[in-house]
Amino acid sequence: MSMTYINILLAFTVSLMGLLMYRSHMMSSLLCLEGMMLSLFVLMSMMILTTHMTLASMVPIILLVFAACEAALGLSLLVMVSNTYGVDYVQNLNLLQC
Repeated sequence: MSMTYINILLAFTVSLMGLLMYRSHMMSSLLCLEGMMLSLFVLMSMMILTTHMTLASMVPIILLVFAACEAALGLSLLVMVSNTYGVDYVQNLNLLQC
């Protein structure tokens, strides 16, 4: 495995650990999710280029579309929660809490 793949997998792992460690604030969770999606996009693009799989060349573009939709929904949820409660804590999203 080349050093480039190891660096991309390390970026994914660091983003995943950041998501697990800093999950109390919504903005940091969204940034970690975006880091994970970016590293997945680069990894998939590199794998398709090295294996010359022309049939799977649309998969990274589809991943980017889903990442953009996830970012838009996450930011709209962040704006809604911060306008309602004044903070961006994830614990404010619990509907069972009074």
